[in-house]
Amino acid sequence: MNLPAAQTLPTAPVAAAGLVGGYLVARATGVRPLGGLVLAGAGALAGRSWMAKGGPATTTALSAIYLGGFGASHPLAKKVGAWPAVLGAAAASAGAAHVLSDRR
Repeated sequence: MNLPAAQTLPTAPVAAAGLVGGYLVARATGVRPLGGLVLAGAGALAGRSWMAKGGPATTTALSAIYLGGFGASHPLAKKVGAWPAVLGAAAASAGAAHVLSDRR
């Protein structure tokens, strides 16, 4: 399997898909660690491109936003519901990825 070149991969959709896809897989299967694998796989793919495009500082910042969004979506879901929390985290992560990495 050939991965797209790290310099050309648009990471905003990858980050959003990792958060939404991880949630969907965990919810559909009832196996939370399986959803975590989806989250981790998308994060690793995006992180590869973040490193190639922006270096360690950009990668660290975007990884923190990605994982922070995942973490924040859990308590937020208790207040606004699961879907709004997941979609909000995905939008924040995708927006940051676009601004800090994909526009380069």
